[in-house]
Amino acid sequence: MKCERIAITEKAADVVKRLKVRHGNLIFHQSGGCCDGSAPMIFEEGDMYLDDSDILLGHLEGANYYMNQDQFEYWKHTHLTVDITEGRGSSFSLEIPLGLRFIIHSRLLTDEESTELNK
Repeated sequence: MKCERIAITEKAADVVKRLKVRHGNLIFHQSGGCCDGSAPMIFEEGDMYLDDSDILLGHLEGANYYMNQDQFEYWKHTHLTVDITEGRGSSFSLEIPLGLRFIIHSRLLTDEESTELNK
């Protein structure tokens, strides 16, 4: 069984597709910052500085999904699902001007998922 750390809802995937048409290649980065809590943010590829401390968790609609390793320590036992909701977030994420914001739903990994993903 191939386990994934991240997934995306159909509604959120539709927003990513719209943003890709307008902005080109995109990346997600889940912040651990003070202002946004721990929010998934989407940027044009190259607009977000990534370094060796950022971990690639997977891909959503062709967009790489990253999280800083310090933040990952808190989330490594969870499966994350990116969703979208109405309301204005307080970040520089590309969906904000649409009156939308990405949110995370999380659940604990099953024992099987944890064994495979946290080798």
